[in-house]
Amino acid sequence: MRPSEDRSFLVWLSVITLAFGWLLWPFSGAILWATLLAIIFAPLYRRGVEAFPKWRNLAAFSTVVVVVVMVLIPVGVVIASLVDQGGELVQRVQSGEINLAHPLQQLKAALPAWAASLSDRLAGIDLTALKERLSSLVVPAGQQLAGHAINIGQLTVEFVASLLVMLYLLFFFLRDGDELNERIRDALPLRASHTAEILNAFTLAVRGTIKGIILVAMIQGALGGMIFWLLGLTAPLLAGAIMALLSLLPVLGSALVWAPVGLYLLVAGSVTKGLILLAFGTFVIGLADNFLRPILVGQSIRMPSYVVLLATLGGLATFGANGFVIGPLVAAMFLTAWHIYVGAKEGRQLRK
Repeated sequence: MRPSEDRSFLVWLSVITLAFGWLLWPFSGAILWATLLAIIFAPLYRRGVEAFPKWRNLAAFSTVVVVVVMVLIPVGVVIASLVDQGGELVQRVQSGEINLAHPLQQLKAALPAWAASLSDRLAGIDLTALKERLSSLVVPAGQQLAGHAINIGQLTVEFVASLLVMLYLLFFFLRDGDELNERIRDALPLRASHTAEILNAFTLAVRGTIKGIILVAMIQGALGGMIFWLLGLTAPLLAGAIMALLSLLPVLGSALVWAPVGLYLLVAGSVTKGLILLAFGTFVIGLADNFLRPILVGQSIRMPSYVVLLATLGGLATFGANGFVIGPLVAAMFLTAWHIYVGAKEGRQLRK
């Protein structure tokens, strides 16, 4: 084609690609998770193909069944339990069984007289007004949160459709993954070496994100929920879920839950429970990340903790719940692109 025809074709290709992306946008979450799960469970599918070379459909279908049993059913059970415990917690706050200002009152009572009066002068703390303010703000917020949780727990038509689309795509991504990979390599307007490095970095980033971030977060959340349950604390499953969510963020992570609760138990007089929770959080939950992440991630994603933190927060702010995966993936692609650029630049300088 002539240059003008080439430019026209590229414009048309860009427009039709954007239109197709806009058409698929309502199912972007289903497509994303089908792709991620296909990458994660591809080794299992390949083992099935090796065992039954002529039964690729059966191998793909069996892998989808494994995903449903190992991932979707446990997640559904946990969500249902969270909704139940969240509603129970809101009812206890509304009934006054849980007093949100009581910890501050106990903390002030535990302080020496000079320290309590100094804190009042410096911060202007009025515990009575604070109690009324907390009750007026948190109870309605809890009601709204419980309402959202119930809505999330209900199987709406949109949720069921997205789930079915994800499982449907997962089957074909597993079965035709190698062919799709080759087509992507051929379609990208990059050097073969650059294309291979980018796709390899994407695969490693997906596996590293899922295994190194999500799985470790689930383990930390399970440990946190277990210690809350053993100590007889309120809503252990809900606390574990919150710790798992916060564990997605580097630096403090789950300590934002167990550390304040442990300190509160010490102030409230439950010294033994407080010490057990703080010790367990420090030496078991806190160190789980340091020991498990290198084992689970291996040679996968390698990013500084501050990059992971910013990428995760930015992903959550931009893409919602899916952002905790999209953010680190975008960051990994960013670092890979700059690594390729710097390597090519250094290569050109050496040839001069």
